[in-house]
Amino acid sequence: MPSMAGQGHGSGETITGTLDGGQRLDKALAEGSGLSRERVKALMAEGRVLVGGVPAGSASAKSQAGAVFAIHLPPTVDPQASPQDISLVIPFEDEHLIVVDKPAGMVVHPAAGNPDGTLVNALLHHCRGRLSGIGGVARPGIVHRIDKDTSGLLVVAKSDAAHEGLSAQFADHSIERVYVAVANGHPQPPAGTVDARVGRSDANRKKMAVLPKESSRGKRAITHYKTVERLEGCAILECRLETGRTHQVRVHLASIGHPLVGDPLYGRSNSQVRPLLRELGFERQALHAAALGFIHPVTGERLSFASELPTDMRELIDWAAHRNR
Repeated sequence: MPSMAGQGHGSGETITGTLDGGQRLDKALAEGSGLSRERVKALMAEGRVLVGGVPAGSASAKSQAGAVFAIHLPPTVDPQASPQDISLVIPFEDEHLIVVDKPAGMVVHPAAGNPDGTLVNALLHHCRGRLSGIGGVARPGIVHRIDKDTSGLLVVAKSDAAHEGLSAQFADHSIERVYVAVANGHPQPPAGTVDARVGRSDANRKKMAVLPKESSRGKRAITHYKTVERLEGCAILECRLETGRTHQVRVHLASIGHPLVGDPLYGRSNSQVRPLLRELGFERQALHAAALGFIHPVTGERLSFASELPTDMRELIDWAAHRNR
């Protein structure tokens, strides 16, 4: 039986023990430490896992019975991100996780150009530092994110167990994510699936792009869309995501000729929509994370949340519908 030190698994601690033999190294380390295999492999890649006093090698190597291991957990929260008293809309919270309804204009975590005023700054104040440390530098608790100018729901981990469990659900695409979008034009067919790799654009490093299927860059991305209502020059779409790539909905809809209304990166709005945007002062992509569903990673309960459209998108849709009459 393995013996361990630092059994609380707190960030910044070291877990030690001995290995059972004849297994894949990552499996033996996971069983010996109580961490998930994905977490163990990530820590191995960072050089934080020692076996017999030397950095662990391949995750698929066979474990040696009785070998002593040490896993050094990273510190919890980077001091660059400081708590700030920023109001949040919170549909759900318990000791393990928190669901936030993010407003458009709020960045998720600090980065160049956005050192504070972010969701992470707000969460550090609200949760009094009780956030998962797996996210590392300036990203405590962040399991996924939505763009600055996209509104809606996201879940944040408060414990490492929740972070690992939620990350696994995102990885196996079992998280339910539904977006409401207003797109230029009327997609044909009115419902369909965009299955196309998404990666960094060669022409503009600030943008993502659809890449050839045979490309070794980027990652496969799948978006299912359905037209909910046709309006003048635009359409309300429901988009269900199987994957969660950066700018996925924006890139996929632009790739089929129907970029989001108001999107500053992926396509100008058409001549029927532009006057409406000027009239309303609408200056962001018309995209809202409207529904989120997942299995609670600790209790096993199925959780589902819905978010109403924010005022600016309701006004945009109402005005476009009025002109359509």
